[in-house]
Amino acid sequence: MLRNYSVRTDLALEEKERFESDNVEIPGVVLEEDYDEEREMRITRVEIETENGAKAMGKPTGTYLTLETPNLALPDDDTHMEIASELCRHIRELIDKNIDKDREKKEGAEDGDLSVLVVGLGNREVTPDALGPYVADHLAVNRHIVKEYGKYAMGMEQANMISAIVPGVMGQTGMESSEIVRGIVAETHPDIVIAVDALAARNSRRLNRTVQIADTGIHPGSGVGNHRIGMTKESLGVPVIGIGVPTVVDAATIVNDTMENFIRALESSDALKGVGKELRSYSAGEKYEFVKELIAPHLNGMFVTPKDVDELIHHISHTISEAINMLFE
Repeated sequence: MLRNYSVRTDLALEEKERFESDNVEIPGVVLEEDYDEEREMRITRVEIETENGAKAMGKPTGTYLTLETPNLALPDDDTHMEIASELCRHIRELIDKNIDKDREKKEGAEDGDLSVLVVGLGNREVTPDALGPYVADHLAVNRHIVKEYGKYAMGMEQANMISAIVPGVMGQTGMESSEIVRGIVAETHPDIVIAVDALAARNSRRLNRTVQIADTGIHPGSGVGNHRIGMTKESLGVPVIGIGVPTVVDAATIVNDTMENFIRALESSDALKGVGKELRSYSAGEKYEFVKELIAPHLNGMFVTPKDVDELIHHISHTISEAINMLFE
């Protein structure tokens, strides 16, 4: 029977992999995968279709798209635009799926125009958590221009209105980010909210090379055990698209990855092959719990990020902001 163990991850893909590693099928959860070998890009779609599936996965029903590529933070203009275009396509897919088809009935709305609020979640002063604020910095916001001079000031017959906010964190403002955003939504009436945040991963190989796009909203701080009120359609009253990149893993994950390498080394040794086989018989959950006990209590609350995270966040934030800018050009 699958043990109840806690894995620090915000990625629906990793939650699904956790069950697969224990040979457990989850009814109501569908996974589809597509790999482009030429571009070294893997797209994974996890559809949580039922409430039972959502309960097993620990995530709301909806669509979770994951883009993985080792080139995500590569400082190359052509690669940057290629990944941004792919992200743009998938963000548009989820917006088209979730946008309220009756939004034109709202007072002041016009056919074809879309009002979008982008929320850059996180703490600008902590680099691994600064992805959201950095993305907001690079956006081509125009709501103030359209409101002041009309959409024709943008030189087009249809003009999407883009606004952005960086609400900070509770330690800076004394308020939940969702409280701030809820007030802004009530005042500005966007059709949709796009929330960008840094995430936590279970697999260290996914750090700064993975983007998750979900139509279920976002829960700031959940990956590092700092549970805050979520930003969802239920809490804000409009659809919420969550975009996140894993920038940290917990210490137990690092040790667990090392343990996997250690087991492979044992299995390749004639003298110690039996020990490796015995350790291999443990489920992923059992190994993870074993590692957590070994490093307790001093390292249990430690999270790890790459030493060049400042440069990585800089490049990734430009890619995501470019994808959003392309989406609403």
